[in-house]
Amino acid sequence: MRPFAPLVRISLIAVVVAGLSAATPRMPIDEVRAGMTGVGLTVFEGTTREEFGVEILGVLRNVMGPRRDIIVARLSGGPLAETGVIQGMSGSPVYVDGRLIGAVSYALGSFPKEPITGITPIGEMIAADGSRTQVARLEPEPFHVPVTAQTLTDVVRRSVLQTQPFALQPSDVRTVGLTRTDGGRLGTLLRPIATPVVLNGFAPEIHDLWASAFTTTGFAAAIGGAQVATPTVASPLQPGDPIGAVLIRGDLTMAGTGTVTMVESDRVYAFGHPFYNLGPVSFPMTRASVTTLLPSLAISSKIAAIGEVVGTLDQDRATGIFGTLGSGPPMIPVRVRLSAPERNVAETFDFEVIEDRLFSPLLTYTGVLSTFISWTRGLGVATYTVTSTTRVRDHADISFQDVYSGESAFIRAAGAVAGPLATLLNNDFASIDVDSIEVDITSIEETRTATIERIWIEAPRVRPGDMVLLHVLVRSYRGTELVETIDVEIPRNAAGRLYVLVSDATQMRLREFQHGTSPRPDSVAQMIQALNKTRRNNRLYVTLTSDQAGAVVQGATMPSLPPSVLAVLESDQSSSGLRRLQQATLGEWQIQTSYAVSGSRTLAVTVEGG
Repeated sequence: MRPFAPLVRISLIAVVVAGLSAATPRMPIDEVRAGMTGVGLTVFEGTTREEFGVEILGVLRNVMGPRRDIIVARLSGGPLAETGVIQGMSGSPVYVDGRLIGAVSYALGSFPKEPITGITPIGEMIAADGSRTQVARLEPEPFHVPVTAQTLTDVVRRSVLQTQPFALQPSDVRTVGLTRTDGGRLGTLLRPIATPVVLNGFAPEIHDLWASAFTTTGFAAAIGGAQVATPTVASPLQPGDPIGAVLIRGDLTMAGTGTVTMVESDRVYAFGHPFYNLGPVSFPMTRASVTTLLPSLAISSKIAAIGEVVGTLDQDRATGIFGTLGSGPPMIPVRVRLSAPERNVAETFDFEVIEDRLFSPLLTYTGVLSTFISWTRGLGVATYTVTSTTRVRDHADISFQDVYSGESAFIRAAGAVAGPLATLLNNDFASIDVDSIEVDITSIEETRTATIERIWIEAPRVRPGDMVLLHVLVRSYRGTELVETIDVEIPRNAAGRLYVLVSDATQMRLREFQHGTSPRPDSVAQMIQALNKTRRNNRLYVTLTSDQAGAVVQGATMPSLPPSVLAVLESDQSSSGLRRLQQATLGEWQIQTSYAVSGSRTLAVTVEGG
């Protein structure tokens, strides 16, 4: 342990140990005075708590917003003279005369000459936890692929309530123990200490995506390396211990790290400032260990490793994160099995993501994408057959099997896995629980794309009620001609000219959008049904239509309606959801292939005797 006043150390440890079985002695902000000296606790290396000195410089009282106060102090001892305030110290408790005054939480931006810090009063942390009021979460950004560094940054920035400086201008600050000039200047310089976010196991490209997003939104991507679990610790979590807030764990790790401020009964207070400022949350709370310190002229940081789960963080507030000791919250397990039979390669990756409408889809997408990138570097050109099953509690599974080939195939495949998750978690009907996601990926080292070139029927005449054999000629990437066939039934009431359309998934989706026939679910069950019917790349979609008008009434398609019926529907006030269709769809079929197909062809057919 680094040298510090032995007598103070012994008395402080006694206070902390006593606090584990009784209420922690606390000093109200009104009793804090400039010139007081105290002691803080944190871990600089490993899991051993060490003391550092604290000299109170004064109190800043902000007259804006919720009238929050900050205690300004100068730190000393240990490595602080060389490192300054350290990222990862957030939450380090500070005691004066054996009483807890608050948590180290603010720093003076970059390149400070002294380790000056802002301390969040413990009373404000307890008050924020005690109210536990719901906050209005901003609507998350729509999930689009590919996710770039800029789009990921925008999603995080817009969806997370950003942490602001303590004061926007000097006149906002009232001071106690400091001159008005010094207090105003310090108030505008104080920023919440950036939270180090451990990123382990991600492919460099994905690591850089998250690092860029975090750096521009008030976090600090910690230096990576293999995850090293801390050994099981017999003693309970204590003030000054490092703590982790986990977003993803397993073969991939993403977790914010900081320091415990106070433990009372089974309630834990930490950080002294928000993690993401999300309000009610459900993150695993873990132990952590400090591998080493990274000194920096800008701002130094702890390099930490995440340990075992010790509870659940359920509050992410402006004055700290708060949780309860015990078992951790449920997470969404994701298993990705990758195989390349031609090379006798088989790999399985397992990780878990938190259940959150913003982070679950993003973490799943970047996790699957990272396994793709890491595994496919040595494969070259490839086609991926992807089978995915998302199990939803008390509802049907969401399942699909599809083929992805060509440029950016793995990006589209990862998006197809994560997209339904985003839709489910952001639905307006009911909250849902996702039990698991399983993804099986088979790689073939060749391109497997095909283009629709021609369609035809062999029947010389077409009559109502006939079963017509339709032929579809597709040409593969290498020029090979392939013919697919399917029986198309002509309705018994069909007459005149009909149209057979054969198209890929993209063209079919566009047609549905233009004609207003895309499904509009009104329940979770209908949403899952629609997701299971999503158009797939490896399908040929066959549609039989006529020029006779139809309509969509309250989500139901009504083809081939006589003009008189359409007129009645359009005049009915209860049919306000009516959308008129210029073409009536008489039948739909699909052909599954082993290729990612593209293109469309239309064939006109005249029905005789109708």
